[in-house]
Amino acid sequence: MKYKLYPSLLLLLLCTVSAFAQENTDSTDQKKTADSRISISFGKYPKKREKSYVTSGLSGMLSFADMKQNGEHMRNIPRFSFILNYHVNYNKDFTRHFGAFTGLEFKNIGLISKPADSLKLKQRVYTLGVPIGFKIGDVTGGDFFFFGGELDLAFNYKEKQFVDGKKVHKFNEWFSDRTPLIMPSLFAGLRVHGFGVKVQYYPQNFFNRDFSYGSGVNKVYPYRNTDANLIFVTLGYTFNGVKYFKVPRKRHYMKMKSGKAEIEVNY
Repeated sequence: MKYKLYPSLLLLLLCTVSAFAQENTDSTDQKKTADSRISISFGKYPKKREKSYVTSGLSGMLSFADMKQNGEHMRNIPRFSFILNYHVNYNKDFTRHFGAFTGLEFKNIGLISKPADSLKLKQRVYTLGVPIGFKIGDVTGGDFFFFGGELDLAFNYKEKQFVDGKKVHKFNEWFSDRTPLIMPSLFAGLRVHGFGVKVQYYPQNFFNRDFSYGSGVNKVYPYRNTDANLIFVTLGYTFNGVKYFKVPRKRHYMKMKSGKAEIEVNY
């Protein structure tokens, strides 16, 4: 008798699996309609391009400082930074050979100095900057020269102190008075197929000479006699554009193009 029940149980099992599969298929179809794609294009600009567009990029900065303490040159070490150097620019091309841009830039700028043989200081600020620049050359798809000015808002200061190579103290401050709040600069550079070289100069003293701590006879002005002007050489890469649109895919992914090659990264 129990053997006669096997065909019925098998039929019931198949019906259940079929219904479950149909439900999953419907659920998958619904998910497909909600999936999206982020497409980041880089390399050469496309032949046809809008006159207004957005670009973004990452960069590494090699910084130098002209430092003086009581009028005497102070020893400092070139500093390289890659973390938190990112920009998003809004571009306007008036003709094929002339354009302008503005945007937002997050930068990690600072210096490394040696006030004494056994003492080394690393001092930096995170800034949010607004550049205004102009482009001359093949601005719609090739190589061009650019130049302009920028205003940076310094929102986080950090300092590390080393004695005989060992870190003995560090601290950071939000909107610190140790540096100017607004830092103006001038820049100029060259862009070749997405890769760019930029030189940026800060004519203002990196330190606030009026900064002090303590009170009364113990009041100290650590930067009263210190002058530091920063110069950066920036090496970066510019992404030509970012698009966001719907696709019937099961998962989100990032699609990057370089020439004819495409890379898809699931996330």
